[in-house]
Amino acid sequence: MQEPRTPTAMITGITGQDGSYLSELLLDKGYTVHGLVRRNSSTSRKRLEDLFHDKTIYDKRLFLHYADLDDTTTIRRILINTLPDEIYHLAGQSHVGASFEIPESTCEFTAMGTLRLLEIIRDLPNRPKFLHASSSEIFGRPDRSPQNEETPMRPVSPYGVAKTFATQMTKLYCESFGFFACNAICYNHESPRRGESFVTRKITRAAAAISLGRQDHLLMGSLDARRDWGYAPEYVEGMWRMLQHDQPGDYILATGVEHSVEDFLREAFAVVGLRWKNHYQVDARYLRPAEVCELRGDPSKASEVLGWKSQTNFNEIVARMVRSDLDLLASQERHSGSSRVSSEMDPTQSRRVTS
Repeated sequence: MQEPRTPTAMITGITGQDGSYLSELLLDKGYTVHGLVRRNSSTSRKRLEDLFHDKTIYDKRLFLHYADLDDTTTIRRILINTLPDEIYHLAGQSHVGASFEIPESTCEFTAMGTLRLLEIIRDLPNRPKFLHASSSEIFGRPDRSPQNEETPMRPVSPYGVAKTFATQMTKLYCESFGFFACNAICYNHESPRRGESFVTRKITRAAAAISLGRQDHLLMGSLDARRDWGYAPEYVEGMWRMLQHDQPGDYILATGVEHSVEDFLREAFAVVGLRWKNHYQVDARYLRPAEVCELRGDPSKASEVLGWKSQTNFNEIVARMVRSDLDLLASQERHSGSSRVSSEMDPTQSRRVTS
């Protein structure tokens, strides 16, 4: 009897928060995983370092390929050579605040990058299932809460506009060209792997640093914005479930519970036994030209159709992030002044990184 074929997945944005968790999930499920990475001067892949160190995974079931989202020739070649069953499109400029400073590149990679990828898939003889990681920012300032899959899209940032374009294009290719294509409309989801430029990680890192005497205060913009915060590893499982379903569809991945930035700040400093008001200062530089005020998702469809539900509550998410930053800063302190050679696998030296 012939053994079942090992499923193969391609992840764009594999080195990001979601990409790293999704890689671990898929590898645990027996997938062969390919990832697209941007070529730059840094070879650091910190979120994937545990996978790099596991030779049984890295040498056999995890492969990285260099390609930018505007490099259609290279991406086409990679997809033809790897023949993925599933594509998880997570890449793009993902910082809302930065999108006001770099609107053109945000739209180029987040919007047009998605369209280029869809066009490449359109020409493949065996089209893989496709998932686009969308965002609650497509709703902007909604007229009702919670939002569901039918809520009108009214983005108020360049990032939101770019994501709206990508979301609509994914839906269009599903309906017009018969793609198995889904939008995972993800509300804010956090973890210790969150990038340090995001407000949540900025808060938890500051709380940890202040408690250790390495920082005096935290500069921030408005604390009024309210978000629906979940836990990133659970959200990538929701993405995977979407591509295992019989029919393609768009799903909101959210907790259904909202908290303010002030709530996040208060909870983070409480973890280290400090009052946030003693360490917080307003800085006008961090105020956005247009701010989304209240975003709360209705995950009912994902629960009913996919059996997916957020499990980790808000307080635990914040606590995990603060504790992780405490460990990270303590580790840096222990190793400061010493010369170290990184043990991380250097992808530029590996035959597994291709162009």
